Amino acid sequence: MTTHRRAFPLVSRKRLSGTPFGERRSARRGRGSDVAGTRPYAPGDPVSTIDWFASARLSSARGSDEFVVRELYAEEAPRVLIVTDQRPSMSLYGDDLPWLSKPAAVVAAAQAIARSAVRARAELGHADAPGGRTRVLSPGAVAPRHVLDRVRRESYDAPPESLARTLGQLLNRRAELPQGSFVFVLSDFLTEVPAGTWSAMRATRWDVVPVVVQDPVWEQSFPDVAGVLIPFAAADDSETGLVRLTSAEVATLRREHEERLARLLRLFRSAGFDPLVLGTSSPTEIDTAFLRWAERRRLRRRRQ
Repeated sequence: MTTHRRAFPLVSRKRLSGTPFGERRSARRGRGSDVAGTRPYAPGDPVSTIDWFASARLSSARGSDEFVVRELYAEEAPRVLIVTDQRPSMSLYGDDLPWLSKPAAVVAAAQAIARSAVRARAELGHADAPGGRTRVLSPGAVAPRHVLDRVRRESYDAPPESLARTLGQLLNRRAELPQGSFVFVLSDFLTEVPAGTWSAMRATRWDVVPVVVQDPVWEQSFPDVAGVLIPFAAADDSETGLVRLTSAEVATLRREHEERLARLLRLFRSAGFDPLVLGTSSPTEIDTAFLRWAERRRLRRRRQ
């Protein structure tokens, strides 16, 4: 991550009770690292929480065996998970072409998310499906730089259903992703994920953020190439060829692509998510997009 990158705040979609994420410790006692106080030992307290020095002093003063346990401030920093789509369509355009390099956009977006997680003192994790085999790196398992190394080394060879399968497996790992966890899903979403999967993710009360990575020329819309012989390739490189489109066909494709994106965003918003659309791999422009996303959330929360 370069030093000039700007971190966006991790603004939760809904107003939460207690201390803001990542700003200071909580007044609520629970699992954490800062000592809130001490109290007498009660059956069921972990032995690791016993303050042996305080227990020895109290036992000496009272002439009996007394045990004192430490109470800790609960950690309020959120957990953050980056989910990256590894289907072939995510690598359709290379760096040598004038259109969006999705791998570069994914890396820049992951860097932005990681930078914000570090700023919020949040634990960062990653999930993907290389070759269709889902693997989940739980938040906090490794340092953020190792998460970014995994994203940079992505291979885009996963089958069409891999993203849905990955999201489905996350639903079985709620102990690692408590309520309020941020789940950023980076994909072009050109292959639909079943609506039931999004409904199930909403029920977890995670803060799910779909990051739609689509080329603004060929995927978010369609250029005026009527009468021009242009090469077309399938997303999996299984079929290529030259095609000449008519004006009517170009208009139809443009309308279909624009409606597809609009329909996708409506689906996410109806599920209670705040989607983010990226059509660039510029780190500066991606930072700006995330900052605007966070500001929209701030404004919405002020009206709650």
